[in-house]
Amino acid sequence: MISLVRRIATVCVCGAVLAACGAPNTPHDPGRPSAPAAPSPWTAVSRMPMLAPGSPGLTPVFLSARTQQKTVALTFDADMTADDGPRAAHGERFDNPGLIVTLRELKVPATLFMTGRWADQYPDEARDIGRDPLFEVANHSYSHYSFTDRCYGLPVLPESKMRADVERAFTAIRKAGVARPMPYFRFPGGCYDNRALRALGPLGVTAIQWDVVSGDTFAADAGAVARRVLRGVRPGSVVIMHCTRSAAPVTEPAVRKLVPQLRRQGYRFVKVSGLVGASGGHR
Repeated sequence: MISLVRRIATVCVCGAVLAACGAPNTPHDPGRPSAPAAPSPWTAVSRMPMLAPGSPGLTPVFLSARTQQKTVALTFDADMTADDGPRAAHGERFDNPGLIVTLRELKVPATLFMTGRWADQYPDEARDIGRDPLFEVANHSYSHYSFTDRCYGLPVLPESKMRADVERAFTAIRKAGVARPMPYFRFPGGCYDNRALRALGPLGVTAIQWDVVSGDTFAADAGAVARRVLRGVRPGSVVIMHCTRSAAPVTEPAVRKLVPQLRRQGYRFVKVSGLVGASGGHR
C-alpha cells in the first residue's frame, strides 16, 4: 500500500484475525463412521474477546469501547503490499524495530496488525513480537489490497478472493512463528462494505477499526502526530498508527511524546482485546 499511496500523494491510514471455517452441516449416515472434524486454528484463542455478529452472516466491526474507564489501545499497522518485494530487496524498510524497543521500554501494551507479506519479509521480528506478552498480533490481510471498489487507489481484491486472502495472511503469520494470532482483522485502508463483511463472515472474526487517526503516515513532525492523538483520545479509544519506517518515520518519537502525557492524564494502555472485552463495546 505504501508505494501505491505515495504514487497518488495521498496520506492513507491503513487500515487482524485468525481464520477458520467449519464444514457445512451434512446429514449423518449411521452406516459410516463420522469423519473427524478439521482442526480449527481458533482453538487456541477461543476464549479471546470477540463481538457477536450484528446481522446474520456479517462480520462484526469494533470501533471503540463504551466505557468510563480511561483506557486506550495503541494499534500499529505493519504494512507491506504483495508487490513490495523488489522495494524491500533494494533496501527500503517496512519494519520499525526501534518502535518495538520503545514500546517495551515504556511498558506500553499494543496490538500490531500485520499483513502476511510483512510477516514473510520479517519472520524473525514477527516471531519476536508474537512471543512477547506485551503485544498481540492480528491480521491486516495478506496482499493489502482493497476490499471495496475504491480505497485510496489500492488494487481491488475480488470478492471471491477476500476470504482466501485473510486465511493466507494467518498462514503466513503462523509460519513466521506467531503461534496464537488474535481473531481480529483490520481492513486495508479501513475500507469495507457489506459485501466484504459478508465475505469474511464465515471466518468468525471481529473487524477492528478505530476512532483516533494519528496521521503518522508520511508525517515529518512527531510533535504534531502526538498532539493529534492527544486531542482525539477518549476513554475506550482505539488509535491507529504504523510500524513501517519508510512510510511513518516519526511514529517512534511521537509515541515517546504522547505516552507520558496520556499517563499524566490518567490513561492506562491496553491491547485491543482489553477493549473488545469491556462491556458495552460498540460498532
